[in-house]
Amino acid sequence: MSGPRAVVSRASGFSRLSRAARLRKLRELVALSAASEAYLSGDGGLSFEEAERMSENVVSTFGLPLGLGLNFVVNDREYVVPMAVEEPSVVAAACNAARMVRACGGFRAEADPSVMTAQVELEGVPEPDLAPPRLAARRADVLRACDAAVPRLVARGFGARDLEARVLDREEGVVVCDLFIDVGDAMGANLVDTIAEAVAPLIGEIVGGRVGLRILSNLPLRRRVRVTCELSDDVLGGPEVAVAISRASRFAELDPLRAVTHNKGFLNGVDAAAIATGQDFRGIEAGAHAFAAHGGVYRPLSTFSRTARGLLGRAELPLAVGTVGGSTAAHRGVRAAFEILQVESARELAGVLASVGLASNLAALRALATEGIQKGHMRLHHRKDAPPAAQSREVTLGGEP
Repeated sequence: MSGPRAVVSRASGFSRLSRAARLRKLRELVALSAASEAYLSGDGGLSFEEAERMSENVVSTFGLPLGLGLNFVVNDREYVVPMAVEEPSVVAAACNAARMVRACGGFRAEADPSVMTAQVELEGVPEPDLAPPRLAARRADVLRACDAAVPRLVARGFGARDLEARVLDREEGVVVCDLFIDVGDAMGANLVDTIAEAVAPLIGEIVGGRVGLRILSNLPLRRRVRVTCELSDDVLGGPEVAVAISRASRFAELDPLRAVTHNKGFLNGVDAAAIATGQDFRGIEAGAHAFAAHGGVYRPLSTFSRTARGLLGRAELPLAVGTVGGSTAAHRGVRAAFEILQVESARELAGVLASVGLASNLAALRALATEGIQKGHMRLHHRKDAPPAAQSREVTLGGEP
């Protein structure tokens, strides 16, 4: 999917270029195949036949603007990030925040192995408290059965890694067995669903009761990504701005109502890049919000804290993404997006998406803490109502609404 890697993500004045000039500049930033160049030079649409294979009851296709997140440096590598989103301030915000972070060394990201969680539920288990030790005693047998259901995954070096049983309701004998599966570079939903259905009879035989649901969880707690960035006061616009951003971040830590909108600002960037690369953004959103509330109180996914020099930004969340399977082969636009992005694994992709999220979050907090979110956001928003010749190319650091 990714060819020889020679990427430059800095392109000053890109938003002021004509479409033809932007495409020429993109070819300078990233090497593209002829097929991707042809797709990007067209209207970005799918044929009806392609759409029919991807969905159900298809009558047409529905387009979104495909923009470029520029200036990104993650783990010392340059990235041009495709972003599919209808709100111009989201792309503009990410680009500007990435430029600030770039000046201070870029983002640092690390992602766990791609371990997804499959769940097998049982009801009416006669001795529910004995279910966990019984399954632990047969752990090797259960994991072998899991691997037998996905031989091609195992042949690539991945597969079942562990299991854990929990009693959910003693009175009704409700037990769940969580199966932890390394799915490699796939998002993994179909793989873990296949495993859950295949191994459920054996689990039922071991613990008794009736087999209930057999399905993945969209809260893959063993598949997290963490990203950080450091920014100097000078880059941010002075120590007063840095202090204001840290206070705005603290507000989200103290108030769940604010934390929801804070997290929406983070997910603006994640979702836009996830949609462009054909990811299950609905599953990403569900997992992110569940993780934010996992401790019993809804919390921010990201924080910005004051340092001696400026700010330290941090974010952590479960992020199930894939570079193979799903729409990555079926959608020409997704294939073109991956050529632009030039990632080599699902873990690398997770790190880039989380970095885009942190950039979006930083931009929104900076706008909120200084001029307010509406000034720049509405300036770009009104482009939707203006004739093309009158549309402003001004850049904003907003993006949270």
